[in-house]
Amino acid sequence: MPSTRLMRPAAALLSATTRRVKPTTCGRLYEAARQAHTSSQALGISARPRPMLRTTSRLPTVAPRGARSIFIQTESTPNPDALKFLPNHRVLPENISTPFIEYLNPRSTIAPPYPSPLAAQLMAIDGVTAVFYGPDFITVTKSPDANWVHIRPEVFSLITEAITSGQEIVTVSKKEGGEDGQETAEEDSLSYNENDSEVVGMIKELLETRIRPAIQEDGGDIEFRGFEDGYVKLKLRGACRTCDSSTVTLKNGIEGMLMHYIEEVKGVHQVMDQEEEIAMQEFAKFEEKLRQQKGPDAAPTTPGKGSLDSVPG
Repeated sequence: MPSTRLMRPAAALLSATTRRVKPTTCGRLYEAARQAHTSSQALGISARPRPMLRTTSRLPTVAPRGARSIFIQTESTPNPDALKFLPNHRVLPENISTPFIEYLNPRSTIAPPYPSPLAAQLMAIDGVTAVFYGPDFITVTKSPDANWVHIRPEVFSLITEAITSGQEIVTVSKKEGGEDGQETAEEDSLSYNENDSEVVGMIKELLETRIRPAIQEDGGDIEFRGFEDGYVKLKLRGACRTCDSSTVTLKNGIEGMLMHYIEEVKGVHQVMDQEEEIAMQEFAKFEEKLRQQKGPDAAPTTPGKGSLDSVPG
């Protein structure tokens, strides 16, 4: 009994001391927090961080009024001297029928029928030799001695500036007829023509549905030039035009597919312009000279069938 009477005043003193030390405001906040927690549990709401606390992650999505969002992707091609840029934006105007535009020199970028301010800027970059426009991609080709480390940032900057500013990538000139160095097709060579024979129609359909998508994936395009004596005449564009493996693509890929599905096809011939034929002849002479001088310890050169590295010994 005496011990019990002694403990009660001590407990009462401790309780009174605690009440004096703990502020009334903290008690109300604690009680309100406890009730809110109990109510949220009753409603099945778990205590999670408020979304408004993550305002920093939302800032990049808020753009100034009138600004355009752009995300440029880069894809490599079988041609080491060509890169494919996808600006997530249509490149060719919808009011033209040509499936591609290719600029092979600076003068062609300002000449009719399809001058392009962006192509003129890209061709002004040191080392760039050609610019190719597909429906939704841009292929830039450089000289073999140029380095992508220096060229790629400039290409990114120019494409981004052109699209975000809203300028037209291609303008249509009233004057007809292209300047030397500007390669276009007045109409798609693979489009249906009522004057085509049944075999030519089948060839075009196969090229359009099975072959063109694969070549566009590689940053190029294909052009149908005719069908004579069982041979299909084709011309490669863009990254495929100067690719070392273009001959392999024509023979092993396109020729094999056409001959498999169309029995009238005997083979495929690649059509070249006069300048391209001269360049190929000079390159063949150069390779033959190197082939004679090549030793067993020589470093690898150009890949592909018929190149120096495929020569035994």
